[in-house]
Amino acid sequence: MNQTLSFPELVRKVESGDEQAAAQLVRDFEPLVRRELRFRLRDARARLQLDSMDICQSVMANFFVRVVTGEYSLQEPGDLVKLLVTMTRNKVTEKMRNQHRQRRDSRLTVRGVDPVIASPDPTPSRALAGKELLEQIRQSLNDEERRLLDLRCQGLSWEEIAPLTGGSPGARRKQLVRAIDEMLDKLGLDEL
Repeated sequence: MNQTLSFPELVRKVESGDEQAAAQLVRDFEPLVRRELRFRLRDARARLQLDSMDICQSVMANFFVRVVTGEYSLQEPGDLVKLLVTMTRNKVTEKMRNQHRQRRDSRLTVRGVDPVIASPDPTPSRALAGKELLEQIRQSLNDEERRLLDLRCQGLSWEEIAPLTGGSPGARRKQLVRAIDEMLDKLGLDEL
């Protein structure tokens, strides 16, 4: 982790949309997601059915979209590790259930394809994709929800946002979380 920033400062910068802080967080914590995926996908059939990089990117994208809304209260690195591991487990479980529900026969899957080994560094295309995703979600929100997101990206807490927009801090946070959940569903991000 960057020695000049404490963990709470790093999280605050990520919440406000700082791209360098987000890249630092990915460098520091994405390997944990990939390790959990390797553990969860140790069965050969699971590895053939699921693309670990798609799942990893989905988990990280979902995290970044939700951290902007203030959905997570992360005080120390251990909190983030627990969150990312849980998100990864849930994503793998969801994907396996989906495969089973669709009655996919893993024996019919093409074999002999070498897995791609991903670099731990975020690529420019991944950074751009994350930025584009956030902008696509932002454009899909109504004016009120977009204002809430913009205020959160400016670093304001929900307690500071509520007097500016009316309503309670919890209600405003929930409004934005629900709008983002709906957009993630429409974009199919929850199913990656």
